[in-house]
This record gives sequence, C-alpha cells and structure tokens, in this order.
Amino acid sequence: MSGKVKEQEAIPVSKVQRAAKFISTGAKVGGNYVKHYAKKMVNPSMNKEELHQNNATDIYNSLSELKGSALKVAQMMSMDKNLLPRAYQDKFTMAQYSAPPLSFPLVVKTFQKYFGKTPESLFDTFTRSAVNAASIGQVHQATKNGKTFAVKIQYPGVADSVSSDLKLVRPFALRLLNMNERELDHYMEEVEERLIEETDYHLEVERSREISQACAHIPNLKFPSYYDEFSSERIITMDWIAGKHIKEWMETNPSQKLKNQVGQALWDFYHHQVHNLKQVHADPHPGNFIVQEDGTLGIIDFGCVKVIPEDFYQGYFALIKKELVVNEVELNQIFYGLDFISDKDTEEEKIYFKGVFKEMISLLGKPFHVDRFDFADDRYFEQIFQLGDRISNDRMFKKSRQARGSRHGLYINRTYFGLYNLLNQLQAEVDTTKPEWLK
Repeated sequence: MSGKVKEQEAIPVSKVQRAAKFISTGAKVGGNYVKHYAKKMVNPSMNKEELHQNNATDIYNSLSELKGSALKVAQMMSMDKNLLPRAYQDKFTMAQYSAPPLSFPLVVKTFQKYFGKTPESLFDTFTRSAVNAASIGQVHQATKNGKTFAVKIQYPGVADSVSSDLKLVRPFALRLLNMNERELDHYMEEVEERLIEETDYHLEVERSREISQACAHIPNLKFPSYYDEFSSERIITMDWIAGKHIKEWMETNPSQKLKNQVGQALWDFYHHQVHNLKQVHADPHPGNFIVQEDGTLGIIDFGCVKVIPEDFYQGYFALIKKELVVNEVELNQIFYGLDFISDKDTEEEKIYFKGVFKEMISLLGKPFHVDRFDFADDRYFEQIFQLGDRISNDRMFKKSRQARGSRHGLYINRTYFGLYNLLNQLQAEVDTTKPEWLK
C-alpha cells in the first residue's frame, strides 16, 4: 500500500455507536442533496454528477470506518456496476482494497484473546501495519522458521453486528439501488446468511481446503496451505502468495498469451465449481486474486461460498442454452421455479417479465454460446449496462409488487458478473467450456 494510510484506533462496536454513524452519514447525504438543488436553482443545466461524487465519498468514508457488513454491501454494489451511477462504482470499488487499517494495539488484543500471546511471540517477525485492509478483516505478513505467512485478522465486533448493520444499510440501499422494499428484503436475507458465514473463520478454512483440493488438478492455479496452530475463529494463517493484483499486473504490460492463460485458469476454476462441485467461490472481486510472475493465479480468499441447490442449477442453466427450444409449458415451469413470475402477476406482467429475463439471460449466456469468447470486447459490457439501465428505470419493474428471481440467483448472477468483469480487466480471450448437456 502506497503512502501512509491513517490507521484507525477503534471501530464503533455498539449498536448505538454504529447507528449514530449511519445517521450522521444520512444527514450528510441529505445536506448534499440540499446543496445540489440550491446550486441547480442558480444553474439549471447542472447534472447530478457532483452530487453523486459527494454522496459516494461521504457514504464510502463512513462505511469504511464501520467496516464489516456495511462495507461489504458497498463492495457488492460496486460489482453490480449497472445498478449504480459511475461515481459510486469508482468509490465503492475501493472497498475491495483500501479500508483504513486498524492500529497495532487492536491487533495485539485479538491475539491475546485467542492465543494468550502477542503476534511477535508467536512469529519471528510480524508487520506492525496491515499490508491489506478489506471489509471484514485485514492482513499482516509474518515469518517463522524461514517461511512467510499471510495472517488475516477479523475486525472486532464485525461478527456480532451483521444483522443490525444490514438493517441500517437498508435505507441507503433502497435509495441507491432503485429497488422496491420487498425485493430488497428478499435479497438482504441471503446477504445476511452469507455474511454470517463469512465471519466464521473455522468454516472458511474448512471450505478453503475442500475447494482447493477439489480444484488442485486445474492448470495454472495456486492455493495457499492453512495452518491450524496459528488460526482461530477470528484469525486465519495461510501461506503468503507473492504477486500482484490483476490491475497492477496489467500495468506491467503482460503478453496476450499470459493474459489468456490467467483468464483461462479463472474460467476453468469457476466452471469446475459451478458445474461439478455445485458450490462456488461467490466473491470474484479483484482483491481475492493474485497473479504470480509466471502467470499462475493465486486464490487467496474463500470467505464467501455459495452452495447451489440442484433444482435452481437445472432451471438457471437451462435458460442459458443457446437454442432455447423448450416449449412454453416447460419454460413457464422454469420461470415459476426461479421466482421470475408468480400467480400474483397479471397476464401483462407475466409476458413482460418473461421477455425481460429471457433477454437478460441470453445476454449473460453469450460467452456460453460460442467455443471461445473475447472478454476484451467492451461493446458486450456496454450492452449489459444498457440493459440493466433500461430495466431498472422501466415502469413495469418499478411498480412490481414482489421480488423477482430466486434469492439463490443473487450470488450466482454476482459470480458471473464478477467473473466476466475480471476477464474484461484481463482483456482475455478464453475457451468457454461448458458441461455436455449445455452444448
């Protein structure tokens, strides 16, 4: 991390402190709106760009002090890029790398609590400053007996504040995401489940080992080993994987051959998880991957894993097939099964939503419809953004009285969006393998 980042001495832990932080942010955002409309009276042609910029900065700054679920939701919003004005995307994407780290005394306190020892007495060396600070924890580098480790420490209070934080995030999410309340609650439940799992470091180590072993045969991937004797429910110690995040790596101007190699490893990793393991690393943001010098891709974070129910899997991928030759009856079954339409819908709504979801899924399915796909094609991503914009501003969507789409779809869509975004960043062209039945 460049420059000296201001460290944080404490995290607002109590519900009252955290709520106060949200309320003061709400007041700032409200103030930004007032300022915006005052300026607009003087200059009617002014657009909302500056307003978005100010709001994004204020919201991001306070979320990054609160850490935890609040910051995680900001990360998720930045991945679903078509949901937010660009100013928010740029700011919230930072949530993936650069929350202000915690000061060293707080780190020592966590070690004392779980090991009865300071980090310096457990390891030969231990960096006083975090080398990386994200939403739920921060990473320090340590060495022992000539070996280098990454030690991830969870922020105090994060695990206990998931549910109350998500309630506090709701009003921001409603305003920013343009969703109706039913839809948001439907998703928040799923987000809460995943986040509670993500604060359970024992579970993370177990899943990391399980998925790493199951994917060990895939070329050009590297997984760290995990060390139980230096791990606990709030601390994980694993191998240090040297290398660069995708963005930094791309700045070194790698060859197209190497970019395709990294991209292929990424596609193969997700293919195997989704279609064979039916559980997937559902957090494909750039901070979770490290590219090594030889173009091997290191996978360093398994906090968020989504288990894919069989019936959801069948329906979802049936819609991705290129020639959607299923008859109307079967198609209706799939749409009902995936909660895209329901008996509460009028005929007009059924026709509208079936049309929208067909269009959306066939667009998302494009890479599956060919043997090889060039993710450097920005026009493809523009199409996705435009469709997202068009739908979220559509009258039918806005007045819909219910949530659309199975809650399982939230993380699966997010996984594919995230994967496509990473492949786009890599400017990679890959063989888009798929299971036999999807061909």
